[in-house]
Order: sequence, then structure tokens, then C-alpha cells
Amino acid sequence: MEVEETGETRTSWYVAPGETHTVPCDHAGKKRKQDSAPEPVIRIIEDDEEEEEGELVSDHMKDSEEPSNKRVKPVAKSNSLTGVITPVKTPALKRIGQSISRSISFRTEARPLPPAPIRSRTKASSFPRRRNSQCWSDTVESHDLTAKEIKRQEVIYELTQGERQLIEDLSLVKKVYYEPMLKLDIMTESELGQIFGTLDSLIPLHEDLLSRLERLKGSEKTVGEVGPTLMNWFPCLEAYVTYCCNQVGAKALLDQKKQEKRVEHFLRLCQESSFSRKLDLWNFLDLPRSRLVKYPLLLKEIQKCTPPDHPDEDTLPDALELIQSIVAEVNKKTGEAECQFYRRGLTYLEESQRAPEIQQSRFLYCHGELKNNKGQRLHVFLFELAMVLTRPGEGREGAQVFQVYRQPLPNALLNLEEIPDGEAGGGSTFRGAFTGGNDKVKNCFRVSSRGRPKAHSHSLQANDSFSKQQWITCLRQAIVQSRDRTAQTSQSQLSPHSDPALYHMAELSLSSDTEMADHTSR
Repeated sequence: MEVEETGETRTSWYVAPGETHTVPCDHAGKKRKQDSAPEPVIRIIEDDEEEEEGELVSDHMKDSEEPSNKRVKPVAKSNSLTGVITPVKTPALKRIGQSISRSISFRTEARPLPPAPIRSRTKASSFPRRRNSQCWSDTVESHDLTAKEIKRQEVIYELTQGERQLIEDLSLVKKVYYEPMLKLDIMTESELGQIFGTLDSLIPLHEDLLSRLERLKGSEKTVGEVGPTLMNWFPCLEAYVTYCCNQVGAKALLDQKKQEKRVEHFLRLCQESSFSRKLDLWNFLDLPRSRLVKYPLLLKEIQKCTPPDHPDEDTLPDALELIQSIVAEVNKKTGEAECQFYRRGLTYLEESQRAPEIQQSRFLYCHGELKNNKGQRLHVFLFELAMVLTRPGEGREGAQVFQVYRQPLPNALLNLEEIPDGEAGGGSTFRGAFTGGNDKVKNCFRVSSRGRPKAHSHSLQANDSFSKQQWITCLRQAIVQSRDRTAQTSQSQLSPHSDPALYHMAELSLSSDTEMADHTSR
């Protein structure tokens, strides 16, 4: 699923599944003019900077008492270097920078320059708020735990803090985004309901877990047995099925509404505000899904740090199995919802394009933009049973639609051929569209339909080598699974002792199209 959006080509992979912060710093002010004679300067020293300023004046006076018998650069030239040194908020580093600046610009042939006035500091509230990265060890004064037990407490503390931060973020989304947009009539209640889905109902679930974890803390802020608590709470996460299934349509509607100037202006102002930490609305809406897939990872870490004789040793494996099954179910249902959403968005020029394999598909392997040998950008969908090339467009009310291009290709009949980088293949049209006229091509592959005319062959180019490899991996998987399904449905002659799961395993080679056809015909 798509978690973020950039200006580059986007590709979504159906694969079951962190945050950067800007460190604020002050910037140097304007350069000081060099006067022929020093003028008295009125200096205002803040209370918290008296000690540092006194140090500066002391060093300055010391410099002025030294005889100037060394050759120095003219002030007009050396003074320009002071703007290169950017003062920072760390006092030690700031003093180093001031010392270097003084050695360059405060010494003249006979007279020192007057000290610079102290500038008031920029207010910190104008910068984005940062998360508190405190560890469990920082919250206790002393302990006599082993290194393994300390690690266990750290992971449990991370679990607890993650719940607290998620509750804060979801409450912020409701207060700062949903309620103002509804009150200001930036979007209708129906549109907001579709975009935010059941987000509001998730807050009490995580508040419940947070309160349970807090009650487990002992007198020394240590948590003993955590397995039964998680085992009893995890079934509540089935509510995520509804929320995550709604996200596909929610993202599409949000992207559509961002085209409206009023919506775009409101969301931009929110993103630039300190509370957002430079995250956009969709980052916040996707936080629950990101949190869901993190539970199995946290449980594995807790289990790894749990000694064999600990009470959690019996319950943690069951809790881990439970949460993994819930995540798998959410992924399955989300994949089905995504498949249905994009199936509804397909438009057909001819009835013959309505391949039954499209309607029978239950999920998407992947989808994204690729270029064909004419240089056209296509949005390609690899459904469970068919590969569909489309041209993206805009339908009624600004909704995005996908017009089916040529005939869909059933996965069971697909042949896949990788085109090595630099190979001059496919004719001059192919080279001209992909490379601007030279003889080298990159990140390309070819798909065709076995037993059909060459008109059903498509040479496609991915955005980069990573995207190309993802497409090839998904196509190979789709081909093998579709042919296995066809073979089982038609009750092909298989050895009674052979494993159906290993059937067609030799077909994984990209250059084995002939062998695959021979193997299937036998």
C-alpha cells in the first residue's frame, strides 16, 4: 500500500509490511561594517548569557593588550569570513566559533574592533516539535538487573511509549484536521467520513492497552509478565480490518480533494505548523496501519529477551501467533478491498476487453506506472489472474479512472522476457522511445501472451532497476501460481507422489519460455 507520495513515479506493491526530524539552528546575522574609528556600542546582555558574554569581553581585552607585531590580513578581506561560521545553540561549540571569529576579525594593526551586540535568539516554538527519545533506563535512578532483563524492559517501555504517542497523534488528527475542516466547511461531512474512516474508534482501543500496561508496572517501574495482557487485548485489533480496507478509497479521495485550492491551502498550513512535525495528513492517517505491523516485531524482541524460566515464556508464543494471524487477515482483506476498488475504476472501450480473469481476481500483486515502446506512460495492474495495461484519466467529479489499453493478458498464458541493460533490442522505435535515440536501453522487460498474435506483446520500461526487479519478481510469482491453479483445475496428469507446490518450479527462469511450453504440453 502507498504510504507516501512524491513527485516521482509511484509503484504500489502488495507486500505485508520511520520519521525524520529537522534539528533547528540559528543563522548568522548581517555582516558588521568596518568603521574608521570605533564608536561606543550599547550592549544588552540577557541573564542566561552573562557568563558567556563576560568570557568574550575578557578574551577581547586580552587580545587588545597584546602587541600587534604579526602580519595580519586587512579587515575588509578577513571580515567577510565571519559570515561562514554559523553559531549554534550548544554553548561549547558557540564559544569555539566566537573564538575563531575573534582571531580573524578582532585584531587590527593597532586598534581592536568594538564588541558586537548580542542578538536575541529565535523563538524555538517556530520550529517543529520533536519526539522525546527517552529510554527506560533514563526513567529509573538505579537498578540491579541483568543486561538481558534491561533489554526486555526497554522493549516493553518502547511498546508503552508507542501506544502513548499513537493516542496523541490520533487525538491531534481529530482536533486539528477533522473538526476544523468540518466547522469551516472545507469538506462535507460525508467526504470527511470517507477520508478519516473509523479512526475515531481506534483511540479508545489504544487507551485501553496503555492503561493495562501502566498497571503492570511495579514499584521500580519494571514490568513482569506482559504476555497475558497482550493475549487478552490483541483480539480488539480486528477493528483494523474496517479501517485499513477503507484506506484505499480514502487515499484516492484525499488526493482528489487536494486539487481544490481551499483544501490544499488548509493542509499546507497545517503541515507547516509546529504540531505536525512536517508530516502531512496522510502520514497521520496511515499511522494505525504502521503501528499494527509493528506489534509482531516488538513481541519477537520481548520473547528474545525473556529467560526460559520466566512466566511469559508460555504465553508470548501464543500471543505472537495471534497477532500474526490478525495482521495476515487485515492484509488479506485490505488486498481484496484494493482489488475491488481498482476493478471498479477500469473503463473498457470494447466488450471483448472484459476478461473473466479480471472479475475472478481477488487481489493485486502490484500496480504502478510503466512506459511502453512508444514512450506512452501506462498504469499497469497485475491482478491475481490477469495483467491489465491502462491509460489513467479523469472521470466524473474528478475521480481517477483507468481506460483499458489493448487486450488484458491472462497470467496463465504470460511469457516474460528480461531485456538486459544496454541491449539494442526491439527496433528503432523501441530505442528512440526509451533512450532518446541512442542504442542503449535500461530497466526494460517484455511480456507477451502465449498462443496469441504478436500484437499482444508489450515492451515496458520501469522507472529504475529496483522497480524493474519488483515487477519481474511479481510477474514470475503470478505466472507460476496461475499455471498451478490451471493445472489443478483441469486435473492434469501429475505423479501421485509429486508435490503440487513444486510444480513448474523450473519455470522461474526468465529464459525458459520454450521449456515451460513443452513441460505444460506433456
